[in-house]
Amino acid sequence: MSKWIVLALWIVAVAVSVGPAGNLTGAQDNDAVSWLPGNAESTEVLKATAQFSSPDEIPAVLVFERADGITPADQQAVANQVTAYGQLEGIDREVVGPIPSEDGKALQVLVPINAGDGGWEVIGERADEIRRIAAERPEGLSFHLTGPGGFAADSQEAFAGIDGKLLYSAAAVVIIILLLTYRSPVLWLLPLISAGVALFAAQAVVYLLATQADLTVNAQSAGILTVLVFGAGTDYALLLVARYREELRRHEDRHEAMAYALHRSGPAIIASGSTVVAGMLCLLLASMNSTRGLGPVAAVGIVVALLAMLTLLPALLVICGRWVFWPLRPTYGSADHTETSVWARIGRRIAVRPRLTWVTTAVLLAAASLGMLTLDATGLSNEESFTGTPDSVVGARVVAAHFPAGAGNPLVVVSNADQAPAVRTALSSVQGIDSVSEPRIAGGLAYLEGTMTDAVDSQGAKDTVDRAREAVHAVPGANALAGGGAAILLDTQRASSNDNKVIIPVVLAVVLLILALLLRSLLAPVLLVATVVLSFGAALGISSLVFHHLLGFEGADSSLPLFVFVFLVALGIDYNIFLMTRVHEESKVHGTRRGALIGVAATGGVITSAGLVLAGTFAVLATMPVVAFAEIGIAVALGVLLDTIVVRSVLVTALNLDIGRHLWWPSKLAQKRDPLPDDELPEQEPERSLAGS
Repeated sequence: MSKWIVLALWIVAVAVSVGPAGNLTGAQDNDAVSWLPGNAESTEVLKATAQFSSPDEIPAVLVFERADGITPADQQAVANQVTAYGQLEGIDREVVGPIPSEDGKALQVLVPINAGDGGWEVIGERADEIRRIAAERPEGLSFHLTGPGGFAADSQEAFAGIDGKLLYSAAAVVIIILLLTYRSPVLWLLPLISAGVALFAAQAVVYLLATQADLTVNAQSAGILTVLVFGAGTDYALLLVARYREELRRHEDRHEAMAYALHRSGPAIIASGSTVVAGMLCLLLASMNSTRGLGPVAAVGIVVALLAMLTLLPALLVICGRWVFWPLRPTYGSADHTETSVWARIGRRIAVRPRLTWVTTAVLLAAASLGMLTLDATGLSNEESFTGTPDSVVGARVVAAHFPAGAGNPLVVVSNADQAPAVRTALSSVQGIDSVSEPRIAGGLAYLEGTMTDAVDSQGAKDTVDRAREAVHAVPGANALAGGGAAILLDTQRASSNDNKVIIPVVLAVVLLILALLLRSLLAPVLLVATVVLSFGAALGISSLVFHHLLGFEGADSSLPLFVFVFLVALGIDYNIFLMTRVHEESKVHGTRRGALIGVAATGGVITSAGLVLAGTFAVLATMPVVAFAEIGIAVALGVLLDTIVVRSVLVTALNLDIGRHLWWPSKLAQKRDPLPDDELPEQEPERSLAGS
């Protein structure tokens, strides 16, 4: 009866979740402040400038070019269009232009777009309307939409339909791998249904937190939520189904078999999920708003996935019965082929020379980690942010060729109104500032714009920001702050670097503590965490070479190392837990040596399948036309594959065999001596009672 109650409760949960889950995209906050460091100077400037213009206002830069020189007809046509731009919905301030370039080959128009509460969606709509108006221009006059508004419009297009694309792509990956793993035309449906239900429920919870508890959710965290729930949820499903299949061979009643499966795999699954949740919640320590918001979003996804895989999936499996495994239906008393599996043979090969195996593997991973030295994770320029070349990038190049490189995206300074003249003088004297506007006064504050000589996303512009801040901060009584596009990029880069230094050690400490409590050992957790760190280094090192030499990416987002670390450590430790809880269980009966061989034989296949699922779902991110997403997807997918195929099944197994019972120090299990060396796995273990296991 309980299985039907569980199913009914989840059906109700899905019915309740459909509405909120479908509204999650509308609840996303993709405004600049939602991505920025909360206490950064550039963020304070964005808030202060609300008196002069809406904080939702994003300037779009329209640039017109004719290689042999702008004609009077061109000038007049663009001037006529300026009136039409100003009449568009959401254009609350005066449209500026057309501004001719000094070389007479280009015209520039600045359109201040007020996105209101609509965010990227409104920017995309205004961009389309601007392009329709600009299409009516003299033949031979090229047009591009760039600047913050142009890049926002291209970003909106890149992320358009992301939830659906990631959902369908992740589902396709999961289906293919489950079909290959189970070799059943039916069984794959149950984990997939459970993962889909978990995703709907998780999205509903995140929506409620976003609307009722001010949780920051953006396109990045919403996209990663989809991948994480499908990937991690299916991992937990694979572990449960594998143990359930074992127990079906030992128990005639499928309900009893499921009880044993949950009893023996449940703690490992819960510990794995708890580790991921704890790791994700460490992101709350981040200064970056986007990073800090990702933590609770990901944690909610894992918690809901855990609940679904430990309640809904068992209910579905028991309801369906043994036939769902057809054609490889596990019958009561049938042979367990674990001891003849590929991973059993690999375990025996490792047992011949375990020390040589782990030393060689560790050296190779360390060598791969050297590739990290070539990783340029100092942030991506606007031009480097897309895998292709959208119109905003082309337009930025045209602007840089004919106007001051910082035109259309100035350095912004706010100060006390009575010190505005002194602040303007100080800003004008800064190297890298081409010109400074007259101050605008409102509410006791002064607003100034400084046009920079360098492109807003260049190192030269960032250096100019530092010099400008030093100059305006020195004006007595001005309380001046410097922000703008270049300042935002600089503050983001520095905040990400600081987050790395704070969060990475905390994640390691949390994971170490959870492993120590789970395995009742101090030495084993230290070694396991060391293997995870080594795996992370190798993954990032190889990824760096792939990014630069194969994909042609110019750099990496400043948050990449932290995201990859958190995902690989939190998710990678799952496989450590899957393996080591089984080794710990078997070591109590057979000793550590045989326990290690049984553990790798019993879990090698399911860990490999789980790794393929997780790697495949994260690799889906690489299909996005956004470099930051592609890099996260590639690096995490590669790291997960290294974790499952090399680190967990080879390196950790070799360490288990070499160190032996001392691995469990200081617990009593460290005193349990192994039987005489014997490479053979024990005969199939007899049925154990639930009370005595």
